[in-house]
Amino acid sequence: MSDSVSIQIKTILGSILLKFIYGSNRKDVRGRDNYESLIKQGKSVILSVWHGQLLSVVHDLRKEKFYAIAGTHEDAEIISRIATKWGWNMMRGSSKEKGDVAYKNMINALKKPGNAVFITPDGPTGPARVPKPGGIRALQMLPLFQSVSIPLVDGDSPIGILFIWKSPLGKFTSNMENQYFSKKNKILMNVVKY
Repeated sequence: MSDSVSIQIKTILGSILLKFIYGSNRKDVRGRDNYESLIKQGKSVILSVWHGQLLSVVHDLRKEKFYAIAGTHEDAEIISRIATKWGWNMMRGSSKEKGDVAYKNMINALKKPGNAVFITPDGPTGPARVPKPGGIRALQMLPLFQSVSIPLVDGDSPIGILFIWKSPLGKFTSNMENQYFSKKNKILMNVVKY
């Protein structure tokens, strides 16, 4: 990964800006204990949200020491550096580059009881809201590791729809109390609303 002055500056300014924007929002979080209890029971969890809405989750869960997957392009480099500063354990790779490495790292993290891995199943290049094969393969592996998927959703969508951009002093509500059964993948998933 590049260590250019430009990326360093963007990382510092981005971290400050995102902390201000998301830190100044009032939060109404309900049901956080649902994923916390699963982790305490030794179950690993995949948290997923569409790529365009990931920043609020990265900020909200920043102190949890969870794992996350990010691509290898410059924007992902900046977000990865910010997330690492905030406490995330970053794994790098995408469907276009180092996907096999990211997938293996994700599976290894899920094999360890009580871990959480955050993914954006559709990736930055799209098509938007269409999961890539790696995310689907990981979901299919969950029963082997006594793991659970928690899509972060708003409304009836099976995977997360958050806000792309939140204004300072705004508000977001998070509800982690519902469940969603994916008939296609035969997986019972807790649903998180942001």
